[in-house]
Amino acid sequence: MTHQLTLVDAVARHAGSTPSRLAIVDGDARITYSQLWQMVEDEAQRLRQEGVSKGQLVLVRGNQHVSFLVTCLAVHRLGAVVAPVGSDLPQQQFDALHQCCHDAALDEDIADVLFTTGTMGQQKGVMVSHTALLSDAENLIDAQGFTADTVFVITGPLSHIGSLSKTWPVLLLGGTLILLDGMRDLDAFFKAMAWPTGLLATFLVPTAIDMVLRFGQSRLAALANRIDFIETGAAAISEPTLQALCTTLPSSRLFNTYASTETGIVCTHDFNHGLRDPRCLGRPMKHAHVRITDDGRIACRGDMVMTGYLGQPALTRERFSDGWLVTDDLGEKDADGRLHFKGRQGEIINVGGYKVSPIEVEQAARGVPGIADCVLVAAQLPLGTVLKLIYTSDSGQPLDHRVVARQLAAQLERYKVPMCYEHVASLHYTFNGKVDRKAYR
Repeated sequence: MTHQLTLVDAVARHAGSTPSRLAIVDGDARITYSQLWQMVEDEAQRLRQEGVSKGQLVLVRGNQHVSFLVTCLAVHRLGAVVAPVGSDLPQQQFDALHQCCHDAALDEDIADVLFTTGTMGQQKGVMVSHTALLSDAENLIDAQGFTADTVFVITGPLSHIGSLSKTWPVLLLGGTLILLDGMRDLDAFFKAMAWPTGLLATFLVPTAIDMVLRFGQSRLAALANRIDFIETGAAAISEPTLQALCTTLPSSRLFNTYASTETGIVCTHDFNHGLRDPRCLGRPMKHAHVRITDDGRIACRGDMVMTGYLGQPALTRERFSDGWLVTDDLGEKDADGRLHFKGRQGEIINVGGYKVSPIEVEQAARGVPGIADCVLVAAQLPLGTVLKLIYTSDSGQPLDHRVVARQLAAQLERYKVPMCYEHVASLHYTFNGKVDRKAYR
């Protein structure tokens, strides 16, 4: 396996060597590698006739169907660059990104431009090279044990790295992808996870894991001998959810992964066969290196790291220091070299001179009986800045806030215990399952 290989090359190779092998399941459609390659060739011909050429940046609306993957592979087949966006992106924003893509100047090795929104709401195009894409795939293969027998169930948006990155090792090795349109239909999810052949795996954000455990724990337990592994990430998993998942799937590998659009896939940790700490993200993968900066931030280096931000060289330079990509994530490494997540620099709340990580308080709060999910924010009172916990409950009714505060005080230092509490019917989430903190500022 070399970095000169591309995913398109891999699909073409599988189409020649194992043409009848199942590549993608999309609803009732069963698509072999031979059929997938022919679809890619036909789409590449169509795009060529429309004027798509080598080096061009092509904006593609994401969907959860084989047509999206075919278009992406066809664009790569032509030597062009894919810029996937959400299917529900408003037309005005789509047009603005389309103009940005039209004016783009790209290096020859760039494969994808993945758009992401930073903490200040600024839209950024992250340039990912073919080298980075293959390095991410090899990181996952080496650390999580993807094989040609892996059957990976895709539940999240393919326009986002969380789920898109899982297609890379599967297609590289000649495994099988099962495409689902989100987690709205639990019956469809459990049907997919009961696929009769292969090693079943999936990626679920913590909120999706909570939903599966709440409404289908017994059904998940019945599949314990079929599930090879489940990966989570994108947001912090709570201690109760982690423990419940381990109990439900005692022999499955359960990974917590550190990754982002800019860093690529960096670290992973099997918390079902190791330290059961929700903040533990494991050791760096095959192509990844990690260090902690003097101010506590996580810095990454390796072939999987982004090339830079599209059309923003100054911002790119700000992100890199001596070849290291410096993130806004705070972390620490333990004596065994495992990375532990401590929150994001821009989210730290200063209360009376003390710095509080929302992640730590939220994890403790999710362990309080009756709290379903929560977000910690800063609130302004006449006496100054205080901590406020906004939460949803299992019952749909407010809890006794004095009881909640006492239970948190048993786990946290006094200055970390919220002074204010607000019960809400639901929280705001981003499209990839994170609590949308910007909505609470």
